[in-house]
Amino acid sequence: ILSRSKSGTQAIQGRDALPRCLLREQSQPAMVTFCVSGHLSMKSMNQLDMVKLSKRRGASCHRMYNKRATITAGQDPILLRAARGEVVERPPVWLMRQAGRYMAEFRKYSEVIPFRERSETPEIAVELSLQPWRAFRPDGVIMFSDILTPLPAMGVEFDVVRGKGPRIDQPLRTADDLLRLREMADVGERCTFLAPILGALREHVKDEAAVLGFIGSPWTLAAYAIEGKADRHCQVTKTMMMRDPELLHQILEHITDAIAVYACHQIQCGAQVVQVFDSWAHHLSPAQFSEFSMPYAQRVMDHVKAQHPEVPLIFHANGGTGKLHRIQKECRADVIGLDWACDMAEARAIFGPDQTLQGNVDPMVLFGTEDAIRKAVKEVVDAAGPRHILGVGHGVVQGTPEENVGLFCEFARQSSYAASVIEA
Repeated sequence: ILSRSKSGTQAIQGRDALPRCLLREQSQPAMVTFCVSGHLSMKSMNQLDMVKLSKRRGASCHRMYNKRATITAGQDPILLRAARGEVVERPPVWLMRQAGRYMAEFRKYSEVIPFRERSETPEIAVELSLQPWRAFRPDGVIMFSDILTPLPAMGVEFDVVRGKGPRIDQPLRTADDLLRLREMADVGERCTFLAPILGALREHVKDEAAVLGFIGSPWTLAAYAIEGKADRHCQVTKTMMMRDPELLHQILEHITDAIAVYACHQIQCGAQVVQVFDSWAHHLSPAQFSEFSMPYAQRVMDHVKAQHPEVPLIFHANGGTGKLHRIQKECRADVIGLDWACDMAEARAIFGPDQTLQGNVDPMVLFGTEDAIRKAVKEVVDAAGPRHILGVGHGVVQGTPEENVGLFCEFARQSSYAASVIEA
């Protein structure tokens, strides 16, 4: 495997661990195509051979829970129907960070290929996106990417340092830095990987699952771009908030316009549902949230809805506890995602019976016993009632037993709503 970095091309160890179709010399550029069956194939300019990606299951538990959902011919995926606000027969299920390092197959890639190369190389990103779907059959397949992925198209370069997370060498700190930002024009040319990734996922899963795209909220992207890395106090950004709020608003304005275009492009490429991650909402007081986050996120969603009214949007605020009443009043998303610190019954009371909710099992429950997982699923499903998408209240944690993710999805499939509820 060859990795391209700022310092040039360098060899990476561990190539024997990866599917052979991903091993090619730089002198043999590849053209990615997709068979009718959904298998990925690669045609080298020098040899027109077709090879399939490895689909090794690994643990036998994957085969246990690899059950195809019952699909009525011509019917949209259950998650898509639920996200539109329809009452469905059971809660659909997917998990944030379901493609992640808890999976042994995923680690074969993450341990030898840098993050941006994985997420911006279509054949690799497609494979990583499909790994949890092949193993556990969730009702949603979210593309493997990152909320920071659109930043370079705006003029903000980033890298992900193994063991340390994202790093931005030239953060946005001054009015002069603001001048470096570019409009999100020609997004298809700047983010060429989106179309083959999302198109391949749609072709592969067909109507068996909904394909999800996602974006970071303007607040979260702005905070990352200002801090230059994750910071537990968000000190630089909040100092700007207190001393130069106008500059912060200008940065938020620019990112809002850009990310709205980026979200629409994901839909044009094949995303059926788009989630807005406000990952850093927990850094904000309720009043700050209403000034610096929610209005900008809602502007993005308004833009997307004006262009694609048929596409459901999910808004997920990490740290939404204490802000639920504000979200209920200020957010017009089709689905409201809840983190695990919220009480589902309380959230249902606040949002009422007609708002579709998502979540919100504590991801650490997946380290528990089968009975503990079944109990947690039942409690959340019962508290949420219909118009609910089951998931964990944050991303799947590294080290989570894979078989427990399978159990989580299986218990969702075993859940059902009373016939009277569905008919109502």
